[in-house]
Amino acid sequence: MRLLISFAALFLSITFLQLSSGAIGPLDALSGHKLGFSNNEIGILGSAHFLGFFVGCWWSPRLMGSVGHTRAFAAFAAFGAIGAIAHPLMPDPTAWAIMRIMTGLCVAGCYTVIEAWMQAKLTNQTRGRVMATYRVVDIGASSLAQLMIGVLEPGSYVSYNLLAILCCACLFPLTLSRIEQPKVPVAPRLHPIRTAILSPLGAAGVMVAGTTSAAFRMVSPIYGQEIGLTAQQIGSFLATVLIGGAVAQFPAGYLADKFDRRHVLIGLSVASVVVCVGFSFVRPETIGSVYVMAALFGIMTFPIFSVSAAHANDFAKPENIVEVNASLMFIYAVGAILSPVVATALITGFGPSALFLFISGAHVFLVVFGLARMYARPTSDTRTRYKYVPRTSYIVGRLLRRKR
Repeated sequence: MRLLISFAALFLSITFLQLSSGAIGPLDALSGHKLGFSNNEIGILGSAHFLGFFVGCWWSPRLMGSVGHTRAFAAFAAFGAIGAIAHPLMPDPTAWAIMRIMTGLCVAGCYTVIEAWMQAKLTNQTRGRVMATYRVVDIGASSLAQLMIGVLEPGSYVSYNLLAILCCACLFPLTLSRIEQPKVPVAPRLHPIRTAILSPLGAAGVMVAGTTSAAFRMVSPIYGQEIGLTAQQIGSFLATVLIGGAVAQFPAGYLADKFDRRHVLIGLSVASVVVCVGFSFVRPETIGSVYVMAALFGIMTFPIFSVSAAHANDFAKPENIVEVNASLMFIYAVGAILSPVVATALITGFGPSALFLFISGAHVFLVVFGLARMYARPTSDTRTRYKYVPRTSYIVGRLLRRKR
């Protein structure tokens, strides 16, 4: 209990941050639709968020080295608060894209600071308990953020003002804490091409995870509106996917540790294709079936990132694992930047079901590529233990690695 209390400030900051940043994506999609933005313009907003996330992952360790953890956290939180509260002032898609870059910077920077702080304070004896609590807090706050969509009026100043307040609130626990600031972690070198050569299937799986996750998170509110769901139902729809993905980590981890990870990865992708095709037959009148398909979608698609990362780590030397995971985060972000624009263009041209056809196409590619890699070389003789890897910052690789 003393241990968890010592980390309470960090967990409370994460809760407020996730409530703000987790809700702004779907709120932007609904608000843009209300203000007359085209689907393509709404897709650009999602891509802008991940562009900011990518830049933030690169910039945050350098800013921490210049001004320290607390000041860096305050600066990134200010980016997020300004990006949220400025939305009603300039209802223009280009201006909103710039604001979404700011919110992406906020997410990447704040998570990097908090995870760097945690990594410096953890020991081998406390790592498991603290990380388990951290995951519960993160997933719980993220799910609650999706449910907030049902009560936030699209395009309203009050809605964006509330998200800005929550973003500002994340400053209090960390800046007022008496916890001593840790040393600044050294930023890992990024070698995405070297990582792709080391594990082509691991890199491809992470790329597909970024492509499908970003397309769903940023574009599914448009899908919900197109098929006639209310704002409250869209929020529940998104939360159900997150909860399903969280629950799936345990059985997926068991299977990935017991069997060939390539078989598990291909199996998850085949199941994802089946679920995506099943969405074509879902009707909004039977809302229960929508939620069931949403849960299945989360169960099948969310573990793919962690299974792919575990497969890539099997081929990495112990001293290179942090750099490999940082490169995988880079590859994930590249896929995430491109996919919302492509998904919205397909919805505009072919209707709402095109979102899941696009996602299923990405998984078909992963199945074919995975089968090809199985014939190209055998799996690694050394196997790292499966870990649920949050897609938050490059520090996650250090948090999950036990100290010698």
